[in-house]
Amino acid sequence: MITISINDQFYTEKSKILQALYQVIDPELFINIVDLGLIYDIAFSENNITIEMTLSTPHCPLGDAITFGVKNVLSVDFPNHEVTVHLVWEPKWAFEMMTDTGKKLLGIA
Repeated sequence: MITISINDQFYTEKSKILQALYQVIDPELFINIVDLGLIYDIAFSENNITIEMTLSTPHCPLGDAITFGVKNVLSVDFPNHEVTVHLVWEPKWAFEMMTDTGKKLLGIA
């Protein structure tokens, strides 16, 4: 699971971004992408937000819907920022990356 250091100069902004990402629901599993452990990194600057994330599988048929959801929710709170989503496949996603809440929602905790 992603953590944001309290010492990060953009702690407030990144925390707001992370909270917004809880609204993005994986349309197959019906769990938000943060609790699924899909978010690996958040980069924030004056005009840009970059989300580094993965999907539960490289062949996820609804990956485009998820990345669109990320861009959509962030455009509400940060309308003057360009949002970029980088899909990465390393480290490979695993159930262990989920939060305890995500595991409970899937019934595996």
